[in-house]
Amino acid sequence: MAATTRRTTIHFDQGLHEALRLKAAHTHRSVSDLVNDAVRAALAEDQEDLAAFEERAVDPVLTYEELLNQLKAHGQL
Repeated sequence: MAATTRRTTIHFDQGLHEALRLKAAHTHRSVSDLVNDAVRAALAEDQEDLAAFEERAVDPVLTYEELLNQLKAHGQL
């Protein structure tokens, strides 16, 4: 185990734990490796979402009523 790892206790639903154990055995990886990869992927997705929100922060604000009026004006309602 690498020196930079930390030990923790995580409580999984029984079915999820069994699925993780089976996948770990099938892929010849540890449950810890699978969980670390899944958490990294989730955090990377969150980072992408935050970057997208930041990029769109300068977008004009459009009220619901304004949106409906624009759709109506373009014959989309």
